[in-house]
Amino acid sequence: MFLGLVPITDTEDGNTELSVSVTLSREDGTATARLLPDGEPITVAYTFDAADPLDRKRQEKRALKRAAFALMQQIRPTEMPWGSLTGIRPTKLLRELCERVGDEEAVRQFSEVFSVRIDKLRLAATINAVQKPVIESVRPNDLDVYIGIPYCKTRCLYCSFGAELAKKNAVEEYLPFLYRDIENGARLVRDGGYSVRALYIGGGTPTVLTAEQLDALLDHYESTYGTFGTECTVEAGRPDTITKEKLEVLRRHGVERISINPQTMSDETLKRIGRAHTAAQIRESFALAQSLGFSSINMDLIAGLPGEGVADMERTLSEIKAMKPDNLTVHTLAIKRSSRLKDQLDKYPLPSREDVERMIDMGFSAAKEIGLWPYYMYRQKYQNGNLENVGYAANGKLCVYNIDMMEETTSILAHGANAMTKRVFCGENRVERIPNPKDVPTYGAKLELLDQQKRALFLP
Repeated sequence: MFLGLVPITDTEDGNTELSVSVTLSREDGTATARLLPDGEPITVAYTFDAADPLDRKRQEKRALKRAAFALMQQIRPTEMPWGSLTGIRPTKLLRELCERVGDEEAVRQFSEVFSVRIDKLRLAATINAVQKPVIESVRPNDLDVYIGIPYCKTRCLYCSFGAELAKKNAVEEYLPFLYRDIENGARLVRDGGYSVRALYIGGGTPTVLTAEQLDALLDHYESTYGTFGTECTVEAGRPDTITKEKLEVLRRHGVERISINPQTMSDETLKRIGRAHTAAQIRESFALAQSLGFSSINMDLIAGLPGEGVADMERTLSEIKAMKPDNLTVHTLAIKRSSRLKDQLDKYPLPSREDVERMIDMGFSAAKEIGLWPYYMYRQKYQNGNLENVGYAANGKLCVYNIDMMEETTSILAHGANAMTKRVFCGENRVERIPNPKDVPTYGAKLELLDQQKRALFLP
């Protein structure tokens, strides 16, 4: 949070620009941080239920983080909107605290203990209020299904996802593996008496598949699972992969929700970040999808893209407002360690953290202007300004899967290379995961083992 991409290492000789010691004392329930060799210590106390080792571990980790945060704020004072919080899901933490200690004490802890800024606290509280009926509607045997298509037409400059370029032979090799995985999952659902709540087809970019491949995939899903549940979402993603024929296939199968993700409406920036489409294609694809009757169209934007400033974001939002999508997700650029951007930062100037925060605020205002309100949020490491990603939706148009997945209130049965299955144990605040291999041949070779692992996790 304070040093960005500067390497942080364990050291004993003190041969670093900055050396910090952070220690935990279990005897008196404190964490202490100090600047070496002889800085004044900062001590943070923690409390825990001795009968709950998992709670004790959480409290210890939080105390260590808070001590380190307080020390670093002394050494390098920096505006941190989310204070000492480092997790992906601040809304989940706030919700759990409200359930455990009451709303008033939860708000106090967010503000005074974790140093979360008041506007971010309000954002989290607003989102929790919107999510409450969705979370309360989850039944004990509900689960969501995820299908991953790990291929893209090009690789974006900022991307670290394990997606391959969509070469014909590679996709054709992959699909039979995916079909077997789906068959195994449908059998598990039947054997366990589970009910599908939502289906999400993501990537990569699912619409790199041909119309025939999309049709066959959805046919196969329907013949095995039998139902999408309450919603089906498909990431159409890049407009250069969208055709009328593909969208007609999705509509014929009852798909109501799609994403068309511009990231920016600047042709210059699109070229810089490695997207093989133009802003005009975004407008054309959006109009085509609207004409075919999709009930909910999402658009993704990224604040802080290389070479962009506040004026670029203003122009992009002006065009988005003219199109009036049903959903809008505003991301903060994250510098991912395995991305090309991270390796070439000297070539790509990034906007200041102050400008990025202005862009995020502009996204909030633009969403409000077209009747969209925040309904889910998550954070990532190495985001400019330590900010957040927020999803906005019109009334009745929020994505149930996004809430289920981000808040970890519903189990996810995931199919595809690099997909992550999650079993949520309700009432235990426990989540267990089974990752599918990223490499497609390895994924195919391990399908039966993965099926055994999932059955052991989901079946009593």
